[in-house]
Amino acid sequence: MTTGSAPSPATESASEGPTGKLSTLDRFLPVWIAAAMVVGLLAGRWVPGLDEGLDAVAVDGISLPIALGLLVMMYPVLAKVRYDRLGSVTRDRRLLWPSLLLNWLIGPALMFALAWLLLPDLPEYRTGLIIVGLARCIAMVIIWNDLACGDREAAAVLVALNSVFQVVMFGVLGWFYLSVLPGWLGLEVTDLAVSGWEIAKNVLIFLGIPLAAGYLSRRLGERAKGRAWYETRFLPRVGPLALYGLLFTIVILFALQGEQITTRPLDVARIALPLLVYFAAMWAGAYALGKALSLSYQRTTTLAFTAAGNNFELAIAVAIATFGATSGQALAGVVGPLIEVPVLVALVYVSLRLRPRFARSTTPESIP
Repeated sequence: MTTGSAPSPATESASEGPTGKLSTLDRFLPVWIAAAMVVGLLAGRWVPGLDEGLDAVAVDGISLPIALGLLVMMYPVLAKVRYDRLGSVTRDRRLLWPSLLLNWLIGPALMFALAWLLLPDLPEYRTGLIIVGLARCIAMVIIWNDLACGDREAAAVLVALNSVFQVVMFGVLGWFYLSVLPGWLGLEVTDLAVSGWEIAKNVLIFLGIPLAAGYLSRRLGERAKGRAWYETRFLPRVGPLALYGLLFTIVILFALQGEQITTRPLDVARIALPLLVYFAAMWAGAYALGKALSLSYQRTTTLAFTAAGNNFELAIAVAIATFGATSGQALAGVVGPLIEVPVLVALVYVSLRLRPRFARSTTPESIP
């Protein structure tokens, strides 16, 4: 299901083009996102004091404008989740174990390798990219999965699983990939001071709040008016909020770092190359694995986007807290969404193009 009024995966013909039945908002999604990125970059570059003003609107290190945008963005998608179906997802080991493998073994290792191979002479950017690789996505991936008609119940489970592992493993993997493994290989080592509470707080705010709101909306709405009313009347009204929240978040995020990005284009290009390879390789590898495991289109798509996406909010926060707001590590974190957003939007359309190649499944996992 898309953020607008597109039909569910069960009713949309798989033989139609990827934009055939999307709402007007969704059909022109790349245009809106490109415009939001440009507006943010120009505002950050040309509006005096804007970045300082936005930085000042923060509580305990969390930017309130970004938090607001993400919460508005995620709520409609999580309100669409049928929480009574989550049990069937958690029992599907073909989905859970591959997701853990891709997110917590392959993803960080791939980013480590790409950072050292492509940025051997730029240690600050290299460290920033490794931090990006450790921060698995718990927010924006829900939007990409929904736009690509993935399994939103599976996405909710995998994002929750990533959240738990993020709290437990982020600091451990940061220590391993920045200090231990480089030492074993005779490479330069880096210390990473990261608080477990900071990670837990990030998870609670950016996933816990919209997840609780979405769950309560469905339970209370269905109890008061019934499922038919909730899904045919309520959800179409709140659905477009996801796109508005996404665009607002992109504008604010790029405005915060507009000057750095526009004044250091060569550095941005150097950072962008390993990110492009990373996103494409993770998405394609996950798609191939899902196909090999005979997962449905919906769950293969969910596996691919949850593996390819990263938690840029956490990566940027950790880089700034450890190395400073003007550090190369922080710039690498900011370039992450600069590359991730357009690449994953493009992969949404690639996914929809691939959809007809999947045989229709009558198993419960493909029933929306």
